[in-house]
Amino acid sequence: MSIKTLNQVSIKFEDLVSEYKERLYWHIRRMVISHEDADDVLQNTFIKVYKNLDTFNGDSQIYTWLYRIATNESLTFIKKRQRTTHLSNEDFQESLISNLTSDPYFNGEEAQLKLQQAIDTLPAKQKQVFIMKYYDELQYNEISEILGTSEGALKASYHHAVKKITEYVTGV
Repeated sequence: MSIKTLNQVSIKFEDLVSEYKERLYWHIRRMVISHEDADDVLQNTFIKVYKNLDTFNGDSQIYTWLYRIATNESLTFIKKRQRTTHLSNEDFQESLISNLTSDPYFNGEEAQLKLQQAIDTLPAKQKQVFIMKYYDELQYNEISEILGTSEGALKASYHHAVKKITEYVTGV
C-alpha cells in the first residue's frame, strides 16, 4: 500500500480511488460515451493522479483537481480518437451517438437517448459545462476552478447549451 503526503495529511491512494472512482467514471463516460473508453480514460486519470499526487499544492479542493485531470484526459482521448479516425468533428459526434445506441451498457430510455444525442451535438466547451453543472451538480465556482474559465463565461455557456438542447429535443 502506497502512502503519499498531501498538505501534511497522510492519505492512501487507494482511499482516493475508492472515494472518487464512481463520480469520475460517470463524468468521463458522459464525455467519451463508451463504457470501455471511459474505463481506459479513468485508468489514465488515476495513473496521472498517482504520479502527480506530491505536486498537489492544496490551492483547490482535491475533487476539483481530480475533475480537472479527468476532464483533460477525456479531451485528450477524444482528440486522439478523432485524429486516428480522420473524421470531422460532426462525423465524430455522429459516430459517438451511433456507438451509444449499440452499447450494451446503455440501458436508457428513448428520452435519455435523445438527451444524450442533444448533448453530443454541443461544442466541446458547452458540453463540458453542461455535464459538470447538470449531471455532476458542481457550482459555477467549482467549474471555473476546473476549467480555468470565468464564472460569467460558464453561465453563458450553460445557458446556450440548455437552449440548444431544448431546441434539439423539442425540434423547435
